[in-house]
This record gives sequence, structure tokens and C-alpha cells, in this order.
Amino acid sequence: MDLSQLRHDLRTPLNQMLGYSEMLLEDAQDQPEVAQELQEILDGSKRLLSLVSKVLAVDGVSLDLIRGELQAPLDSVMTQAQNLLAKAKHAGLANLLPDLQKIATAAGNLDALLKSAKIETGKNAPPPSALSLLPSANFSGKPAVISPGRILVVDDSEMNRDMLCRRLDRQGHKYVCAENGRQALDVLAQSDFDLVLLDIIMPEMDGYQVLNALKNDPKLRHLPVIMLSALDEIESVVHCIEMGADDYLPKPFNPVLLKARIGACLEKKHLRDKERRYLEQLQMEQEKSERLLLNVLPKEIADRLKGGEEAIADHFADVTILFADLVGFTTISQRMSAVDLVNLLNEIFSAFDHLAARHGLEKIKTIGDAYMVAGGLPVSRPGHAESIAEMALDMQQEINRFNEKYNTQIQIRIGINTGPVIAGIIGRNKFIYDLWGDTVNTASRMESHCVADGIQVTEKTRSYLDSKYVFQDRGKIEVKGKGGMQVYLLAGRKGSLE
Repeated sequence: MDLSQLRHDLRTPLNQMLGYSEMLLEDAQDQPEVAQELQEILDGSKRLLSLVSKVLAVDGVSLDLIRGELQAPLDSVMTQAQNLLAKAKHAGLANLLPDLQKIATAAGNLDALLKSAKIETGKNAPPPSALSLLPSANFSGKPAVISPGRILVVDDSEMNRDMLCRRLDRQGHKYVCAENGRQALDVLAQSDFDLVLLDIIMPEMDGYQVLNALKNDPKLRHLPVIMLSALDEIESVVHCIEMGADDYLPKPFNPVLLKARIGACLEKKHLRDKERRYLEQLQMEQEKSERLLLNVLPKEIADRLKGGEEAIADHFADVTILFADLVGFTTISQRMSAVDLVNLLNEIFSAFDHLAARHGLEKIKTIGDAYMVAGGLPVSRPGHAESIAEMALDMQQEINRFNEKYNTQIQIRIGINTGPVIAGIIGRNKFIYDLWGDTVNTASRMESHCVADGIQVTEKTRSYLDSKYVFQDRGKIEVKGKGGMQVYLLAGRKGSLE
């Protein structure tokens, strides 16, 4: 192996020795009979870390020199760990035994690695980064106040996972562990987390591959990631940051620094989530405003308004207008409460709205108990007269169903006319999309001069529908402002009445 890999491999058991001795020392403050010996183990582990960083920073260093520098202090730590383990067993300090055994095991692993290590010649490994020279316990800043988070710990070493998770537990965080990269991605696909602590060197799928997968997933790309690794080259640090990692900490990590970095990442996640919720709320409000606008204006007109048009007025050469009125509704309303009256109108007009949408027509407005709808605008289209005729017949059926359902005797008059109109928006606050012109006035007269339960149309409209519908000739009738007009009653569809 090259020096870089050897540094990584030596630092892994050192990380475990430092981590467990630090946690034991924190727990043993009220046990002076072991605290001093734990401090000696911790100090010895720090000296070993310093020697690893110093000796392996020199290109061409021999294994004999490495072993010569490290073996004596390592033997001392191993002896201290074994002695303290025996002392704890004899004194009945069962709470210390599991972690003391882990320290002894990690020291034994370091010893075995030193004895079996081989260095490949001819490879110039980069020197350790400044991060690797950080002493484990020399950082003495005031711990930041951290809001608890849900953290995923990804490391192939069981002891590393255990050590990290216990640190997180002491800080009040919830955590889940994954022993490799693939397992981590599976866990992330099934549950939400606030932060990932990600080891780099792992079998199957290393930390770089996991980080790349996270940053390419739209759902996970903003999840904070702190890389934790005994790989200490500056190139590794730069590579992780360039790939999108939020931070990088070398093993063995300083527990206070780890806590601070976790706190910073969780705060960033909290702010990002807050921003995301704000944007989602803003989007919901925009969609709500859009729906309200579309309840007032046709979509095409609303789009033009949003596009910056201020004065919207269009001429349509050929549209069909329908007016409908509930016969005798004023008399009916005098016998009803306000709530019942509004509910009745709402049910009837909501049914009419559904019919207008089904036939591709544009509801213009309601005035009291009158309903106005148009075909052939705001976008010109063929067949508008036929669509209006179909809606008129369906409106009659809807009123019949309503009467059967509520045992009422409501009647409807419908008037239809076809011709040119002006369409546009009026008003600044409660603006509406409205129509003007003789065609509109005549359609209104067709309704007001119609018989109850009839659909009265002009000669112009009948000419559009004569091939498909049956009409009853009413002859000429006097129409206010128009004089005598030839009108017809739409009786139904051809074929359905034969």
C-alpha cells in the first residue's frame, strides 16, 4: 500500500481508541480510581496520532522507521488498556468493560497492522492535509446550542458506527445506521433525514459514489452531508466539497468540532426547509389566486392580463349568446329564507356551470336569477351555435331533474341570438369580462319575450341549426326596441322527436 492508504488504515483504529477513551473519560469524572488511567490512555493515543501524521508525512520513509517510532508508545497504550480492563473487572465496574474492551481491540488491530504493513515503492503520496493535524482534544470552543435532528450514520466499521451514534445520542439526536453505501441509499429512499454523516472508504459503494447519487437525486440533493474519513489528503477534501458535501472532518474527529459542524449543518437544513415551506406556501397562494382569477376571467384573458396587457377589448364577428331566467323566481324568493334561497340558486347555477364547461362555452355572468353564457369566444370557434343549443336543451332537463328531486315547480325561459359582439374587461377592482352590442341586447330580448319553459331563438340562430334541430315557428312578435321580429322556439334535436 502507499503512504496515503497506510495513514488511512492506521488512523482508523486510532480514531476508535481516541473516541472510546474520550467518552469513557467523560463518564468517569466521578470515578477518580480510573479517570487518571483513562487520561493516560487518551494522551498516549493522541501521541500515536501525532506520530502517524508526522512520520508518514515524509516520502520514502521506511517501515522500520515507522514501526520504531510507533511501537513503543503503542505497547504502552496496549498495556495500560489491558491493565485498566483487568482493574475494572476486579472492581466490578461493569459499565466500563464494553468500551475498555473496544479500546484494547482497536489497539490490537493497530499493532497487527503495523506488523503486517507493506509500503509500495515509487509512489509519491500527497502529504496529509492540515485537517489531519488537528489534535483531538485541544479544541476548547463553547459548544453551540443544537436543535436535535434525525441523522443517518454511514460507515462500514461497526465500532465507528457505535462511537458516532453514541456521540449523537449524547447530543440529543435521533440516528439510524447504515453499514455501506447501498444500504444508505435504500434507507434514504424510505425515510427523511436532516443530515448524513458519510464515510468515504467503504466496500461495494464508497462515499464518493453515495454523495454523487445524493446530489443527482432531486429529492435528496439538498440534504446536508458531512464526510468523515481517515483519508486525510487535501485532494480528498477538495473533491468532496466540489461534489457538494457540506463539510469534511478527518478521523479521529474532535467531538466538540463534530458537534459544532453538525449544529451548523442542521441550522442550514432548518433554514432551507423553512425557505422551502415558504416557497410552497407562496406557490399555494399563487395557485389559489390563479383559481380565483379564472373564476372571474377566461383563461386566455387572464393570461393576457398577466402578460402585461392593460386595455383588453376584442371584436368577434360571430358568436352565440344565451340568456336564461327562472320564471317567477321573485315570487318564490319571498317565501324562502336567505340561506335556502342562496342554496337553491347555487345548486341550479352550479349545474349550469358544469354544462357550460362540458360544452366548451364561456359563462359570462349571473344577474339575480338570470344566467348568461356565450359560445365562440374568447377564442373564435366553429359550432358555437350548436353548442349553445345543446346547453339550452340540457338546462331544461336539469330544471326538470331539480323539480323532481325537490318537488318544486320552477320554470325557465331561454333566449338565444347569434351575431357580432364586443368583448372586454371593465373595472379596476371588481373587474369582469363582459359583452356589448346589439347581438347581446337581442339575446336578452329573446329571453324576456319567451314563453315559460321555452327556448326562443332569432332567425339568424335558426339558420345555423336548422339541419340538426326542430323548431316551432312563432311568427313575428313585437320586441322592445326592435319592432316586429321573426322568432322560433327550439323544440329538440331532429330524430329524437320523430
